[in-house]
Parts: sequence; C-alpha cells; structure tokens
Amino acid sequence: MARNPFKFGTDLWDPTYRFETSWLISPWALFFCRALFSLYAFTTLVFVLAWQCVNDTTHCLASQEQFSYFTSLTYWGLGFYFLFAALHTFTYARTGRPLLARFPRPLQALHSAFHTTIIVYPFVVTIVYWGRLYSGTWYTTSYQGWSNISQHALNSVFAFFEIVVPRTSPPPALHMLWLIVVLALYLAVAYITKAHRGFYPYDFLNPATEGAYVAAYVFGIAVGCIVLFGVAWGLVKLRQYVTETRLGKHGKFSAADGVNRHHHDKEKPGSAGDVEQAKPLASLAP
Repeated sequence: MARNPFKFGTDLWDPTYRFETSWLISPWALFFCRALFSLYAFTTLVFVLAWQCVNDTTHCLASQEQFSYFTSLTYWGLGFYFLFAALHTFTYARTGRPLLARFPRPLQALHSAFHTTIIVYPFVVTIVYWGRLYSGTWYTTSYQGWSNISQHALNSVFAFFEIVVPRTSPPPALHMLWLIVVLALYLAVAYITKAHRGFYPYDFLNPATEGAYVAAYVFGIAVGCIVLFGVAWGLVKLRQYVTETRLGKHGKFSAADGVNRHHHDKEKPGSAGDVEQAKPLASLAP
C-alpha cells in the first residue's frame, strides 16, 4: 500500500459496520446526533453568509471571500461529512445494511479519507486560531462571539465526538500523506486568492510582512497536522481498548442486522473484523 497510495484494495469492506455504529448509543441515536451536527453546521454557514451580505461594508463580497478561508472550507466539510454519515447511519438503523456498504469501492475509500480529515483538521483550525490569530480581546457583538465559537471551538467538539462515540478503527497511517496534500492544495488556494482578490486569507502567509517566517509557519502547521493525526489515532485506539477489551462493549447494532447483532461478542480488537476494515484503509482508498 505504501508503494501505491492510490490502491483501492479487495478486502471485505467494514464487515461489522464500524462507521455506522457506536459502543455507547444506538444506531438511531447516532443518526440523530450526526444529523443535528450537520444541521447546526449548515445553519451556521448560511447565517454567516447572509449576515455578511446584509451587514458588512463590502456586503456579499465578504461572503464570497469566506470560501478562501481554511476555517470555512473545513466547516463546510464538517457539515457534509455529518450529512452523509447521518444518511449511512439512518439506512443501517432502518435496514441493517448501510448505504455506504452498497457504494463502489472508490466512494467507500473516499468516505474513509473524509473521516480522517474530520478527526484532524478541526483541531488544526482551533489551535491555529486561538493560538495565533485571536487578538486576545473578546468580541463586542453577540454575532462575532457566536460565529467564532461555532467555527473555532464547536468544530473540535464535533470532531471529538467522532473520535469517542462511534466504533471506527484508527485511521491508516498513510492517510497522513493525503492530509498534507490537501493542506498543500489549500496553500495554493491562499496565494491564488491573493493574486485574484488582492488579499491573504491569513496574515502569516504574507511574505512582505513575515519574510522567512512564512516557511516556518507552513512547515509548523504541516508538522502539527501530523502530530494531531497521531493524537487522534491514539485516542481512537485507546477508546477501542477501553470500551471493547476492558469493558466488553463491542457495539450496539440495528435490530435489522441479524448477523452482527447476534455475533458481535465474537469480535475483539485486532480480530478478523478489525483487520478486514484496516487493510482496505491503508491508503486514500481501501
């Protein structure tokens, strides 16, 4: 897999439906939580765009500029991830077989890679914002406080939920490559924005004011992303160990899923069920 990061694999895809089940709550409850997070994310995004169109001095130009910010792009990612995760969880809760299991292998692979970005990028956004961009002065309007808390704090709460509550296995190490590739592509977007719209989305990307520190910031964020991937991987592994090995909670399954519901007690971390999921996810795609 390391020699070919585009390989899709041929192993059985996620046989115990870890992406759609939880060790703690039922599939219907997991669906409700994911749907609620998606609704909140999209409501926030649409409200911010509308508020800026009405209240900003540049009106809808400010709304258009939102799509140049990594914060906004990752928040759209959260909204769409939880929308599709809720759909897959709903179909599993209702029929015992998620829609994801019926997808072509490339789409299953992309969902796996998408999930990895969801449990890593929000923490990058939160740390960079509060550690580097926040001025230290609290906001003077309720809108400013709410929008920044929603996009720079609740985003990590949503990501932490995906780490702790579902039964997903640790993400493949090779997904680190794709996390860095996406960051590099965003860097290109930032400089295209400067060339096309005349501004840098983030001041630390401006070589005229930051000089050689620009490279340090870019390299530091990339390294931080890799470190956060390791932290997320470790937390998922710890959750599996505590909930499945120590507490014996191997999952709450749909009433329509006769196979997993009656035989989930045979699945242990590191057993065939986990290996079958882990092998396909060793690259961007299983």
